[in-house]
Amino acid sequence: MIKIAVLSGKGGTGKTVVTSGIAYVMDRKQSLADCDVEAANLSLVLNPRDTVSRPYYGLEKASIDPDVCISCGKCMENCRFEAIEENEGIFTINKTRCEGCGVCGEVCPAGAIGFSAFKDGEIYFSRSDLGRLSHAELTPGSGTSGLLVHEVKKEAILRGSDNEVLLVDGPPGTGCPVISTISGMNYILMVTEPSISAIHDLKRLLNVSRGFDVISYVVINRYDLDIPNSDTIEEFCRKEGIKLLGRIPFDPMVLTAVQDGEPVTSYDTPASEEIKAIFKRLMAEIGLENE
Repeated sequence: MIKIAVLSGKGGTGKTVVTSGIAYVMDRKQSLADCDVEAANLSLVLNPRDTVSRPYYGLEKASIDPDVCISCGKCMENCRFEAIEENEGIFTINKTRCEGCGVCGEVCPAGAIGFSAFKDGEIYFSRSDLGRLSHAELTPGSGTSGLLVHEVKKEAILRGSDNEVLLVDGPPGTGCPVISTISGMNYILMVTEPSISAIHDLKRLLNVSRGFDVISYVVINRYDLDIPNSDTIEEFCRKEGIKLLGRIPFDPMVLTAVQDGEPVTSYDTPASEEIKAIFKRLMAEIGLENE
């Protein structure tokens, strides 16, 4: 299975538009995964059906047995995450703050603290006209986004083991969820835009990707909103030896497609034509030219 992730160094560059656009023109059996577990939205343009789900349990979290607790306060004194709360001598655990580090259990002289699995989110699996889709919803405040990304990818690979391509809509930024997304990928398509912040974050994302055995490509979205900055990105790619696969023009029909809940490549529009061309170039690069 060839694994391709669509990423960006910042939010709002058009990752999902590009991912869904490529998925629409892919003529090979594919699995799809949305690894932006904190704000998954690929399903909004794929119209999935037959959705099933299972709970996701991240790190174990502490709990205090009130019948055993002697109210000494040592757990509160030693918790660096301020997850221990006290009310009239009764100590409890704030599950949102607890990181499951185990320090409170170590310092408790009465043995009143135990650890158990905590539901940190939900993993979803659906079918769509473009392929099987895996995505997830992280419980707000949970710090296990990287682990959940790993589970989403694993779900997509296991359920789509007979497919030729895994196409991943990744999270923005360069943090733990992005690192978890890149792990195991063969190719990365970095979507950027001609703004100062996007250029800065593209460089950071490229630095992160170099820690993995992956081949990276760049796409500039809405390139014609700032031609000089687009030229700067192209020059940067040339110096870094990163192939620029295309420049997508600003196109009001993209918003129409998103509002209609459809991939932009299902429309006859300039942005659609460029994404189709980018797809063909990408397939040629990785040796999967459409037949």
